[in-house]
Amino acid sequence: MSRRRALITGITGQDGSYLTELLLSRGYEVHGIVRRSSVVSRSRIDELRLGLGGEKQSRLHLHYGDLSDQASLCKLIERARPDEVYNLAAQSHVRISFDVPEFTFDVTGLGAFRLLECVRRTAPEARFYQAGSSEMFGHGAPAPQNEQTPFHPRSPYAIAKVFAHHTAVHYREAYGMFVVNGILFNHESPRRGENFVTRKIAMAAARIAAGLEREVVLGNLEAKRDWGYAPEYVQAMWLMLQQPEPDDFVIATGEAHSVREFLDLAFKLVGLDYQRYMRHEAGFERPTEVDYLCGDASKAKRVLGWEPKVRFAQLVQLMVDHEVTRIKSPAAALNRVP
Repeated sequence: MSRRRALITGITGQDGSYLTELLLSRGYEVHGIVRRSSVVSRSRIDELRLGLGGEKQSRLHLHYGDLSDQASLCKLIERARPDEVYNLAAQSHVRISFDVPEFTFDVTGLGAFRLLECVRRTAPEARFYQAGSSEMFGHGAPAPQNEQTPFHPRSPYAIAKVFAHHTAVHYREAYGMFVVNGILFNHESPRRGENFVTRKIAMAAARIAAGLEREVVLGNLEAKRDWGYAPEYVQAMWLMLQQPEPDDFVIATGEAHSVREFLDLAFKLVGLDYQRYMRHEAGFERPTEVDYLCGDASKAKRVLGWEPKVRFAQLVQLMVDHEVTRIKSPAAALNRVP
């Protein structure tokens, strides 16, 4: 019996690294697309590869490619011959998308179209996962948000994701392809990028407690988000592609907490009062804010058998503990990022 093959865009990101780990544990051969740049940033994958045995490592293959280059995508799909394709790549920072809107739309929006078209041409039987975002619901959406909630995007990033979502639905309906949209609410971990607010807060709490920094600079503290644990969310991605029929699913915890709550708890875990160390900076706020996002994942529970286990307080604890360990013993923290 031949080994199943998966192709992952965005393999060097938080979700890509966890998904790679999951698929390798299930016996897959994993192919990942990485962009060529002057600064190599593959720390998550490098840390993962350090922990892999020889056999698992031999099943992980990285290829140069880019979502802005359709020719390279088609060549990679022909070479990898994937059974499953996971499109996780994006310019995924909402605030930064206001600064680079054209780039965001090209990669996050049109990139999904280019990849879908390559799959249609070269591997039409492959199952395709498109990474959606709760940011697509945007402003004023009734809560909790589910698969039927209308979209009202409030950023270039969210607009690009809505485009990608509808493009995925189009390819499913027009060409009979197995294409699913995972509408994932915020999901965090110690592998989250350092410019995302949750990781920024966890790092600041640990470093201020250790005397390495004096303050943390943040924007809007009142925005509320539904925060889950990334390794659990990539399990949901995989489950979507194992179903008999393609469909779209919201993945969330059903609980909303403010940035201020995250900040308060993170600092309390290291014995500090955040109000003594936090400085507000208007430049970190968005021109158009999304005040409240909270998801209803009842369909995922009913159809996929998926539900979250790690809740808000445990997630904050996990992230802060990792940063404290990283300061005390950098080598130990890098050898195994949870």
